[in-house]
Amino acid sequence: MANRQDALAEALDIEQNAVRMLYGRLDAARERAREALREVHGRGAETGTRQARVEREVSASEQGRRLAQLDGVERGLCFGRIDDTAGETTYIGRIGLRDAGHESVLVDWRAPAARQFYVATASDPGGLLRRRHLHTRERTVVGLDDEVFDLERLSEGDRRTLVGEAALLAALRRGRTGRMGDVVATIQTEQDRVIRAGLQGALVVQGGPGTGKTVAALHRAAYLLYTHRRTLERRGVLVVGPNLMFLRYIGQVLPALGETQVVMSTVGELFPGVRAVRVDAPRTAVVKGDLRMAALVAAAVRDRQRLPDGDLRVLLDGRVLTVAGAVCARLRERARAVRLPHNMARKLFVTELLKELALAEARALEAALRLAEMDFDDPELEAPLDLDRDMDEVDVALASKRLWQEPPIREAVEALWPDLTPQRLIGELLACPETLASLAPAGLDWRALVRERDAGWTVGDVPLLDEAAELLGEDDSARRVAARDAESEWEEQQLFAREVLETTGLLEEGIFDRADVLADRHAGAGSDLTTADRAAADRQWAYGHVIVDEAQELSAMAWRLVMRKVPARSLTVVGDIAQTGSAAGARSWGEVLDPYLKGRWREERLLVNYRTPAEIMRVAAEVLRSVDPSQSPPESVRQGEAEPRAVRAGAGELPALVAAELAEIGEGTLGVLTPDARHGEVAALFPGSDDLEAPVVVLTVTQAKGLEFDAVVVVDAAAILAQSPMGGQDLYVAVTRATRRLTVTHEGDLPPVLDLLDRAG
Repeated sequence: MANRQDALAEALDIEQNAVRMLYGRLDAARERAREALREVHGRGAETGTRQARVEREVSASEQGRRLAQLDGVERGLCFGRIDDTAGETTYIGRIGLRDAGHESVLVDWRAPAARQFYVATASDPGGLLRRRHLHTRERTVVGLDDEVFDLERLSEGDRRTLVGEAALLAALRRGRTGRMGDVVATIQTEQDRVIRAGLQGALVVQGGPGTGKTVAALHRAAYLLYTHRRTLERRGVLVVGPNLMFLRYIGQVLPALGETQVVMSTVGELFPGVRAVRVDAPRTAVVKGDLRMAALVAAAVRDRQRLPDGDLRVLLDGRVLTVAGAVCARLRERARAVRLPHNMARKLFVTELLKELALAEARALEAALRLAEMDFDDPELEAPLDLDRDMDEVDVALASKRLWQEPPIREAVEALWPDLTPQRLIGELLACPETLASLAPAGLDWRALVRERDAGWTVGDVPLLDEAAELLGEDDSARRVAARDAESEWEEQQLFAREVLETTGLLEEGIFDRADVLADRHAGAGSDLTTADRAAADRQWAYGHVIVDEAQELSAMAWRLVMRKVPARSLTVVGDIAQTGSAAGARSWGEVLDPYLKGRWREERLLVNYRTPAEIMRVAAEVLRSVDPSQSPPESVRQGEAEPRAVRAGAGELPALVAAELAEIGEGTLGVLTPDARHGEVAALFPGSDDLEAPVVVLTVTQAKGLEFDAVVVVDAAAILAQSPMGGQDLYVAVTRATRRLTVTHEGDLPPVLDLLDRAG
């Protein structure tokens, strides 16, 4: 025992010295960034040449970003070490660092030199002798775990300081904190394949509960941004999650890995200006998610391009301006024939109709003059108006411009071809049963769509709004002029940027290696807007890569929306078909992906459950078998501390039950998962339970997707089963959220699918 303690003490001392040196390099890098910021700010903002001002903006922006990156990796800076057969020792961490002589002292976990830390196995060590995991608290090394691949070739000193405990299981024993932790130090081989897969094409990561698919996907985002910085710097990465609770849960993972340039969003936030959180009833969700809704929206747009009943007649200043119905029809067909979005084609329709109204006004004036001549027989009166002789194009254009200022004219045009927003089109469509009945494609249950005009947006409405925006467009004449000016400005900024990169030294430091990236960041939008800022505000932004988590929940219409965000079809699709809880969700990956990818996607399956104890997974496997016998649950790699149990308890008994469970787990969090209809009732029993960092969190099963807790209490399992056609999948999700203890309450009979639960409690 004494020898073992001595070995541990010696090993800890060795690694503490190394970690102390690395934090010294981190502090030095921070100080350089701070000093650079102070120097930039000291130059003043309003003086100097234009190039000098650009230099200040560039330096301030990039040094600020660098400082944020360095601050983000403070916790757990170094977590690994590998020793190879060439006698080299390499330390692995969240970011790469160099010493004063520019030699590497810490390798970024995403770099090729770090890969063996993750993929080496006893059967294929890849030239490694040892892999060591370092556990730190703040800046102190508090534990070590060694995996030895070739004991004979280790030096005597290294053999003497060997220590060990499985790093992965140690990580799993830590209590939950209400935030997802990164697993950069404990990535397993199958997860590493996902993380380091190529950028091009679509990768599907199919994995059951506890397989680490979400955290692998987030590490993949960090890896892609590091490895393909040149490609993704301008276009960015979008991460789509199932709900806001999930996004809060994962929110600190990427900053801790040194990445802050990722847009995170739910489907309900993918339309700028709308933040939808409410979900539709299952029947409505199914209809809104049906691809036939695209045809309905298109029909609704065409339905707003109307013709008058007979001829168009507009009363203006006591005169009736008349345009023949056949002429209106010809103008509409001409505008439709250009195949522009509705609001852009409207400009052509309005322009041509105003010309016809100008001629109609001239005719009305001619008729009035003839009448006056007939009535007064005045020889001084001018001859009747000859339209061909007396009205040229300039006259018509001026008359059209004047007429457009008249409210009766605007009202007449609006009635025939209105300027529409997506919100107006979809809101009015869903509030009008008659329109829905007349336009809905055959077989679409339009009655499920009817709602009040001011009902507020649901998550299912967002793909419809985006579809409408695609079809409506906007009159962008002014923007196109501005874009031409901006293009000239951008070219000039490029010239400045090349000089800035050379004179500031940013090129040598590797912060930027392309002048066009730098120019794009600082042209037009302002230097304070990051790629993520601009992307989140631009509905038409084309991302370089999109990661969709809990992807099985997306409807066909939601997939149509997501695919618009990534025209290059570079995607990571993460989920588990067996956990589909939305009635509009996926039944297979091919069903949702093949319409866009034509089979050109590959799948990685994660088969090992690192989170859920085997005792709980035995219960979950029975639930899954009842839902879909063709699906197999992942295999658990560890035993739990207690058998999952069923307890007969009403709402009034929940506080005492939860308190007892909290006492059992000690450090950690407890999730109370409820049927949708009982969430408010149960949440009222636990004040503050809407905070993920609280000891007790009360959620519906949908809100709990992707989350994990040390202990879980599932309330009224029978109601969860009965609440929707996907109730079985919901129950499967609910019973697989726990890492240590599971309790299921029931007031009536326990559902037979849960017969394996211990009822002794």
